[in-house]
Amino acid sequence: MEHGGDLLTYENQFGGKLIDFSSNINPLGPPEGLDKYLMKKFETLRAYPDIQYRKSKKSISTYLKCNEENILVGNGAVEIIDDFMIMAHRVIVCTPSFSEYEQRAKVHGKDVVRVPYKKDFTLDVKAIEDILTKGDLLLLGNPNNPTGLRIKENELIALYKLVLKKGGYLLLDEAFYEFCPHDYDSIEIFKKFNYEEVGIIRAATKFFALPGLRLGYGCASSHKAQEIRKISLPWSINSFADAAGQYIFKDLEYIEESKKYIDKERIYLQDELSKIPGILPKKTDANFILLELVKWNEEYVFNNLLKQGILVRKCNSFIDLPSNYIRVAIKSRKDNEMLIKALKAITIHS
Repeated sequence: MEHGGDLLTYENQFGGKLIDFSSNINPLGPPEGLDKYLMKKFETLRAYPDIQYRKSKKSISTYLKCNEENILVGNGAVEIIDDFMIMAHRVIVCTPSFSEYEQRAKVHGKDVVRVPYKKDFTLDVKAIEDILTKGDLLLLGNPNNPTGLRIKENELIALYKLVLKKGGYLLLDEAFYEFCPHDYDSIEIFKKFNYEEVGIIRAATKFFALPGLRLGYGCASSHKAQEIRKISLPWSINSFADAAGQYIFKDLEYIEESKKYIDKERIYLQDELSKIPGILPKKTDANFILLELVKWNEEYVFNNLLKQGILVRKCNSFIDLPSNYIRVAIKSRKDNEMLIKALKAITIHS
């Protein structure tokens, strides 16, 4: 199974440093001062971290504007999602989506039911309604990976009511939430429902540019959060991740600057990519763009870009996505320009 960010494998193949468009990380890097802050926390490695992560949870609850009793933390978003799967009857996934959903469900012996997205990559709510039963976990990316599209607010509320009616559970993977337009916040929407039968999971990985730190967090009802804690591994978050959780969410200037930067580069990159013959960039709400390749398959474009020192995400591991798609991150203006130049070179020489 392939994931983005596998630089070592492809740098050995390329024979040099690559520009990584395969993993969708904030191009501005982590919040300023975090490195110095963590070095001051080096002595904490001599002791176990707080098993309840109280200081991190307080910081996260302030950031998310919800109660501490609703907060979940884990070793990346994937670990928290994994815990939810343990308690599910079946797992419903919409395809194409993050491949680990199905993989982890099968590890836990859960039946997986796939519901393909429509041709425009929007949800097929009727198909979900037809198969959803009591005890099912409906797991949705919001925005979805690899399509980059977020669920519309009215559709999300309708889905939630459907899940309640059917006796299921709605789990939203919002690892890319902060990169999206600011028209709604699902944590705010579901607060009035006390997060009954809904969980929202986010991560420090993407937006705060800390994939190596492994810090996932989220929100659920107080009793569901309690159930999750009972099955979670103790000390799954190390002391550095715990310390980072007390620091990064307070840097509001960094958060606002990052959002504005991605908004600007998203418009620029989509516009420039749309001018290249044979490439159709799909609409996105996230910090990455799914590209449909009209003239070539993904292997051809992937290998040509690799020769030019650029690593993109092949999409062959995404179920129900044809072999003529690649995914690219939205990076710095300099890197984005290099991607555009490299793609144009492919069109000229093919």
